[in-house]
Amino acid sequence: MTLLVIVLGIAAIAISGFRIAQEYERGVVFRLGRYMGLRGPGLYWIIPLGIDRAWTIDTRTRTVSAEQQETITRDSVTVKLNAVLWYRVIDPAKSVIAVADAPAAVYQLALTSLRNSIGQHDLDEVLQERDKINEVLRQSIAGSTGAWGVEIERYEMKDVELPEAMQEVMAMQAQAIREKRARIIKAEAELEASRKLAEAAQQMANNPVAVELRRMQMVTEVGAENNSTTVMMIPSDFVTMAKGFTEYLREHAPRAAESVP
Repeated sequence: MTLLVIVLGIAAIAISGFRIAQEYERGVVFRLGRYMGLRGPGLYWIIPLGIDRAWTIDTRTRTVSAEQQETITRDSVTVKLNAVLWYRVIDPAKSVIAVADAPAAVYQLALTSLRNSIGQHDLDEVLQERDKINEVLRQSIAGSTGAWGVEIERYEMKDVELPEAMQEVMAMQAQAIREKRARIIKAEAELEASRKLAEAAQQMANNPVAVELRRMQMVTEVGAENNSTTVMMIPSDFVTMAKGFTEYLREHAPRAAESVP
């Protein structure tokens, strides 16, 4: 009976040494305080009774939302920033041996790096060159976390909050820029129109008939739009030519001249 109890006790102790690691987990095993290696995924066994100890490390990507930080840009503008960090453990052994609390260390390093990086850029760069700053942020902490067995996948600013006074100034600046563009477009249109008018005037100067045709066209348009009497100013040359043409008909074609007033 005593032997059976001993056997059952040994079996229970042996069974207590079994561990299960999920596909995304690894077991970091220490034996009497010394690192022995990684175990898992799946079922593995360690020596019980405190001889072996195992820390289970999750190797999936983690998403951490950094709390809002208030910092000053290089051009002395106070802004409030929110950022999001994505990272994962690529070396479970280092994440246990090299740093006491890897998630907390990565988080604090991300906050510090965010404040320092924004302080090296102007406000316009923070608002317009986010991709560039995000890459700078990622690289700024990737070098330190590599020694902890942690890989930084992405680190991006999520929101930039500006003081109300600065928002009003930026709105005025944007309005001034839009007005400037509108005036430039209008001036370019007037310049193009003047060039076209100059070309038309040059062509009319070379061909006087074109001037008269344009005059008649304008009279036609005015008559179509308004039901009124239009008085035309005809050059004296036209009158002289008309008289000469009438006299010619009277001399050479009397019958045709009778129909001419």
